[in-house]
Amino acid sequence: MTDSRKGYVRMRTLQAVVLLIFGVIILRLAYIQLIDPKYEKLARGNALRHVVQYPPRGEIFDRNGEYLAQNRACYDLMVIYRELPREGFDTLQMLDLLGISRTKLERALRNARMSPRIPYMVTNFISSEVKLRFDENNFPGFYTVYRTIRSYPRKIGGNLLGDVGEINERQLKMKRYADYRSGDYVGQSGVEKAYEEELRGKKGVKIMEKDTHGVVKGSYMDGMFDSLPEPGSYIVTTIDARLQAFTEELMRGKVGAAVAIEPSTGEILMMVSSPTFDPDEMVGRHRGNNYMKMLYNKRQPMFNRAVKAKYPPGSTFKLVQGLIGLQEGVLTPADRHSCNGGFRYGHRMMKCHAHASPLDLRGAVANSCNAYFCYVLRNILENRRYEDVEHGFDMWKTYVNSLGFGRKLESDFLDEGAGYVPSSEYYDRVYHGSWNALTVISLSIGQGELGCTPLQMANFAAILANRGYYYTPHIVRHIDGRDSVDSRFYDRHYTKVESRHFDHIVKGMYDAVHADGGTGRRAYVPGLDICGKTGTAQNPHGEDHSTFLCFAPMDNPRIAVSVYVENGGFGGTIAAPIASLIVEQYLTDSISRPALKEYVKNTTISYPYYDRQQH
Repeated sequence: MTDSRKGYVRMRTLQAVVLLIFGVIILRLAYIQLIDPKYEKLARGNALRHVVQYPPRGEIFDRNGEYLAQNRACYDLMVIYRELPREGFDTLQMLDLLGISRTKLERALRNARMSPRIPYMVTNFISSEVKLRFDENNFPGFYTVYRTIRSYPRKIGGNLLGDVGEINERQLKMKRYADYRSGDYVGQSGVEKAYEEELRGKKGVKIMEKDTHGVVKGSYMDGMFDSLPEPGSYIVTTIDARLQAFTEELMRGKVGAAVAIEPSTGEILMMVSSPTFDPDEMVGRHRGNNYMKMLYNKRQPMFNRAVKAKYPPGSTFKLVQGLIGLQEGVLTPADRHSCNGGFRYGHRMMKCHAHASPLDLRGAVANSCNAYFCYVLRNILENRRYEDVEHGFDMWKTYVNSLGFGRKLESDFLDEGAGYVPSSEYYDRVYHGSWNALTVISLSIGQGELGCTPLQMANFAAILANRGYYYTPHIVRHIDGRDSVDSRFYDRHYTKVESRHFDHIVKGMYDAVHADGGTGRRAYVPGLDICGKTGTAQNPHGEDHSTFLCFAPMDNPRIAVSVYVENGGFGGTIAAPIASLIVEQYLTDSISRPALKEYVKNTTISYPYYDRQQH
């Protein structure tokens, strides 16, 4: 082939390639213009605004249908930076309308400028009245988004109900909140957190059409592509609002907790952690300031002592020793032990208060004899059925765990504490393998390393009421749209102590309240057959702690109560009166001892340890 012929072929080939490329480009343009809707959507996106529609959060009721947490309307102010007018806007007018500082507005605009196409929140918690005035003025680039926020009609149950706040960076990284976005609200504690999935609802979207100046003309395609938000499910709790409010009143001026359970169901009737807080303080623009104020309060009002605190149970734990001793066969109801001022071991002595001696089991419970239960624990641990004390201790711990101590009860509180019951391995480490029953004898009266939550102690009172079993304590009774709550709340949990042994302990608890000399006489209410046990727990930071657990009536019990008052002194001094007032209020809807009620309400306990730390 000649050179001229080769050149001709190359030229034609190049022309063909160029024509082919242009052909592909023309076909692609035709496809984009005539067939593919993608770019039309993108173009429309520049003229459309997608506004999130936040759902109303599910409301919360008490067991009788009374509101505990309601919703009220408010608005967030959003800005899209690229839609702001070039000539600016009336800043002073906006600040005056919204009641915010210039610094806050300028900071919001600087942040919005970093992502000019994405809506950014300028401020929140705008009332309906302010929103209407804002809409009367035209502020291009700004728009409001409807929300609901919490309102608490009774202003009770701060720790119990918890609070709702904007999701934070740490939470956004958690799997539990995978489908949340910045700016969303989420339950931060209590019922609000535990039942977040049920309460939150499902977001919707409203598509608004804008003109070339960014002014909204109306709903796009008459709302054809909008989706409505789905409200959260309402929740009926097990709480009795009147009993909750009454107990919070009794516990005011004191640090501690009180819990009441319905033994036949495991439903929590009341749960008070003191000091508490008004849940309305954790709503609105002052939430941050109030949160920091409570965070630095050394009495820790946001700490739910009812489910988290690890308290020494004191003498209420003697009931545990009695039950285990009966089950293990090292104790009979008729066994009598002497108490000459306490229990001597070596050169030491576990002191006891003055009472008749010797006593049988029923009398020892009624009089809260320290020496009696020291003998019982020693006999349990030195039981010849076991090769050594360590194995006896392991069996003792198994019983204690079955009675609801040293482990979580699996309630519907996500932050429930487990308390603490030491193990034989713990003592092996501490005493290098050289210890015996007398080394741990303080456990017999609920001291030593033991730590129990008030919820665990109330659950133990329910076990005593039921003579050997309990239902998992829970706070929710009904969820909208469900036939029932979690099935695990309907299961009975039996302890390792047979039912026949409980009546011997219950009779002693009855005498503690009803018999002359009983340590719980201040809990006596005619006709209510309260069965109770006092506890006085040693405290290295001042006066002893006062505790009391009880149930009533003796037969077919309807309520089980635990009260724990830090620095309250003897169990019969303050905890027992509080518990008996709670029982009376619930069972009779009245108080027959108004003077006692006023005494308890007006009793304010000094807490040098907390207050010294505060300063």
